[in-house]
Amino acid sequence: MFLTHAVKLFYDREINQTVLLKILFYTGVVKTMYTDKVMDHFSNPRNVGQIENPNVVVKVGDPGCGDAVLIFLKIDDNIITDVKYKVYGCGAAIATTSMASTMVKGKTLDEALEVTDDKVAEALGGLPDSKMHCSNLAATAIRAAVTRYLTPPEKETA
Repeated sequence: MFLTHAVKLFYDREINQTVLLKILFYTGVVKTMYTDKVMDHFSNPRNVGQIENPNVVVKVGDPGCGDAVLIFLKIDDNIITDVKYKVYGCGAAIATTSMASTMVKGKTLDEALEVTDDKVAEALGGLPDSKMHCSNLAATAIRAAVTRYLTPPEKETA
């Protein structure tokens, strides 16, 4: 009865997808769909937020599903000393962005460029095929931010 009510609240837009997924997780419904590591990073995302005076900020989105990541990097001597992000998306998008952020913090720029969607998914113990695009979004955001830092856009002259 409780789960039926939770789903109805979601469809009536009284709770969002994140709240519904947490309800489904804590009642044991989604345990077969996601690994414990995915659920940990979803329930307790790491490095969420914004960096004051970052070296680079990049926004990456997936128009197919509406997920988006805004990523902030602080870089000193080609080392990512801090990474923060804001993510809009499903539980898998939150978990993969959290994992990707932990994978690059303290790493060199070259090491960060080696982060791929498969490596992010593998670090989480796997993702359902239908959610692999989420790991691609996180890895793409990291690579885009590093690339932007290494080759900043040319400034327009007046």
